[in-house]
Parts: sequence; C-alpha cells; structure tokens
Amino acid sequence: MEHHACFIIGSGPAGYTAAIYAARAGLKPVLYQGLQPGGQLTITTDVENYPGYPNGIMGPQMMDDFRQQAQRMGTDIRYGIVTDVRLDTHPKIITVDNQHTFSADAVIISTGASAKWLGLPSEQRLNGHGVSACAVCDGFFFRGQDVAVVGGGDTAAEEATYLAKLCKTVHLIVRRDELRASKAMQERVFRTPNLVVHWNSSTDEILGKDQVEAVRLRNNLDGTLSEIPIQGFFVAIGHSPNTALFRGQLALDETGYICTEPGSSRTNLEGVFAAGDAQDKIYRQAVTAAGSGCMAALDAERWLAAREV
Repeated sequence: MEHHACFIIGSGPAGYTAAIYAARAGLKPVLYQGLQPGGQLTITTDVENYPGYPNGIMGPQMMDDFRQQAQRMGTDIRYGIVTDVRLDTHPKIITVDNQHTFSADAVIISTGASAKWLGLPSEQRLNGHGVSACAVCDGFFFRGQDVAVVGGGDTAAEEATYLAKLCKTVHLIVRRDELRASKAMQERVFRTPNLVVHWNSSTDEILGKDQVEAVRLRNNLDGTLSEIPIQGFFVAIGHSPNTALFRGQLALDETGYICTEPGSSRTNLEGVFAAGDAQDKIYRQAVTAAGSGCMAALDAERWLAAREV
C-alpha cells in the first residue's frame, strides 16, 4: 500500500496553499484534485479582490498559478476522486476512484463547498456573465447598475444590503410573504431605500443572450409573469459543504460544515485537519481559504513533528 506523510483531499485556494506549505516543510504531500480541480474559482471570471493581482485575474488562470506553484515546491498533484476514507485509524486509509488505496499519517481536507442553484438552464448559461453566487466577489462589477438577489434568509438579506451600497437598485426576490432572515437582518433590508422586495415571487427565467438583461418573475399567488430589467443576478439560497464523505467520522455542524477547534484547523480526530470552505460558512473567500490552507499545513507539520519526539 502506498504511504504518504501528508495527504491532501481537494484543491482550490485552500488545498493548493496547504500543499505549498507542506511541500516547503519537506512533507512531500500528495494532493488529489477532486471532481472540480481548482474549486469554485474555475467557474469564476474576473477576480479583482485577491492581493497580488493589481489588474485582476481570471479565476481559472489564478488556480492554475496556484497549482503550478504547488508543483514547483514538490507537491505530487494527481487527478482522482476520493471515494472512501477511514480517519479514526493510524495511519489513515484513503481510497481513490473506488480502486486505489493509500495510507497517510496526516490528512488535510479542503473539499470546499458548492453554491446552491435554482436549476435554470439560463442560470448556468449566464454564470460569469451577470449571474453570480457571491456578492462580495462580484458586486464591484455592477456599481451604479440594477441587480436582483434571490433568497429569503440571512445570506440573501446580507448580500442584498451589501449590493445596495454599490448598485442603483437591488431587487430582492422572495418566494414567500415573509423573510426567513433574522429580525436584525430584516430591519436592515427594510431600512435600505434602494432595495425593493418582491414578495411571493419565483424566478421563471433569466433573460439575455450573452449578458444578463432582465429577470422574469412568476407571482406565486396568481401565476402572472413580469419582467425587471437588470444587469446582475445573484443567487443567495445557500451553500452545501462537500463533506458527505466524512459524515459519521468527523464532527460536522447542523449544516454539514466540518467543525474545527477555534484558532486552528484541527478537527475532532487526531491527524485530520480541515481548511477552506468545507469548514468556513462565514467568509467563503479565496484569500481566507488560502490562509486556512496555510494554517492546516502548519498544524499538520507540527503534529507530525510531535509524533516523532
């Protein structure tokens, strides 16, 4: 059985950064990229809020830069999907593609999270062309324009009020006659003058050939259709952490995010560390994911060193 001191599950800013630090520490890490090599940034267009890129950079190019740096440091980067793990043993046992089994002393999990989508064909077709699932990431591009946000919880309320600071008008599309957001967030929504709430409404279609031009709403009470001209459409119905593989072994919160000790990447199992959006449901930014990847590699390095004493 092939054995590694440090095994990284998942790529993206967290996984690649963990790999860079682990490789520089002489751990000779192996990294399996997973179903979406590079993570969510590979389906993102312009990235303008990551330090070090004064003119911005395309998401796929940024992730390729991360990958190349990790490889240059000595990381063994492989294609494949981890299909089974046994994390409560020493060493850990990892199965890739249901057929290749490895053992590892330390495991870093950076499997990320996936945005929940409405399931409209136009939503995917226009993703990166006016459709986004992150207001903090992409709101800058819609300054002075009209946008829509779909959702009724805290995430939608927070994204809508954030966008209202940048945009001319924000249309909040809510499928019920009330918000699920906390009272404080609701009050922020209602106090924002350029934020218009569309109650009992569902998104029927996002309109536009090459860029978002409008959204067609369906009234949930009488079925009538209406169109609102917009340039940006933000989906804010939540994220799902890619952690189903670890259920029953790692401590997860009520929404499936991996629980880590405050101020560290340590999980409830010795030698298992988590970084990035798989354990962060608050910030979900490339820069914070990269920072937590650094933390995970340093925590793993120190844990491994302590075992050798």
